[in-house]
Amino acid sequence: MNKDELLKSLMALDFMAVDLGLYLDTHPDSAEALAEYDRIIKSANTVREQYETEYGPLCSFRSYAYGQWNWIDNPWPWKSCANPEFGEERY
Repeated sequence: MNKDELLKSLMALDFMAVDLGLYLDTHPDSAEALAEYDRIIKSANTVREQYETEYGPLCSFRSYAYGQWNWIDNPWPWKSCANPEFGEERY
């Protein structure tokens, strides 16, 4: 996968993890939901690690790229040019 595909995949997996987490708040005994949540978290961690190994950290904490990235390198993760949905600066 290229950079944008990895980021989109990670965004989808993270959304699913949040959604399932909310479901589990009200259905804590659902073994099926818990198993799916665990699967999605593992998948998201795999994609996150792959993205950060190839393109640098997505945030300043909990990074798999610790020690492998210079924060001065561009683009910074929050810049719109690093976001697959936006192609230009909006501010």
